[in-house]
Amino acid sequence: MEKKKTQRKQDGATPGGRWRSLTGGITDTDGVFFPDSGSHPGQVMLGIGCCPLVKLYALTSQVINGEMQFYARAKHFYREVPATEEGMMGDYIELSNTDIESSREFLRKFVGGVGKAGTNRALDCGSGIGRISKHVLLPVFKSVELVDMMENFLAEVPNYLQGKEDRVETYYCKSLQEFTPAPQRYDVIWIQWVSGYLTDKDLLEFLIRCQNGLKDNGVIILKDNVAREGCTLDSLDSSVIRDLNILHSLIEMSGLTILQEERQEGFPEQCVPVWMLAMQKGPGHSRLHSETAETGLWMNRRTGKEKSID
Repeated sequence: MEKKKTQRKQDGATPGGRWRSLTGGITDTDGVFFPDSGSHPGQVMLGIGCCPLVKLYALTSQVINGEMQFYARAKHFYREVPATEEGMMGDYIELSNTDIESSREFLRKFVGGVGKAGTNRALDCGSGIGRISKHVLLPVFKSVELVDMMENFLAEVPNYLQGKEDRVETYYCKSLQEFTPAPQRYDVIWIQWVSGYLTDKDLLEFLIRCQNGLKDNGVIILKDNVAREGCTLDSLDSSVIRDLNILHSLIEMSGLTILQEERQEGFPEQCVPVWMLAMQKGPGHSRLHSETAETGLWMNRRTGKEKSID
């Protein structure tokens, strides 16, 4: 489900309000306060900026009314979205070409040549009808695989690809929190406008699983809306926009190394900023960060104490 509502919302003026931290909890712009109980289920521990550890009820607490409801509301929203390129881009179909050109240029920096990712197979995560596969991935890679939670989107892919559908090896009708890439299978894993539909914990664990799905020199590229500060909830489609500090924290916890990050240019100023981040697995990631995902623990580097991410 490539993220159609992409640019619909302006930072600070979203349907769900703007999250801001307060002493002992967080609140939204409607004045609803969620106290810091210290033991609330779903509490997520993140390092942000100069503060090594900040408690965020970002995604799995009362803020979103529970994890199951968070995911169910998103799926309900996408049942009403048409399986068209316009549906994939929401109200901003005119930005599709600009998005595609920037993505192509960013991808070229990391594939083909000595020490770079190969060009055999790519995975399109949250693919929708295959807009990214058609315009960004298939011009570079011999084959692609697509994963999306909406069956009707995937059913439209062969029609949309117009003669390139034979280069799709596999369709996976799954939500990303339930999907595990096959080991050492992909040269590039592309994740666009879908990370906001995952809770912090599920996004972290998905990034860890993606690393195991990369071939040698493989690259993960994440492209998404990025809040100017904090975390913004859109209650309409049940998604969030994280700021770069939060994304950096999750990426660091996963064991990935950021190769380069770049802001999308050419979008209207009133749109939410969009960033592209290219990542590779860091040395010795597999054992440490697989254990992190399994146990729900990570180490606060400053204090040396274990912290839960459940």
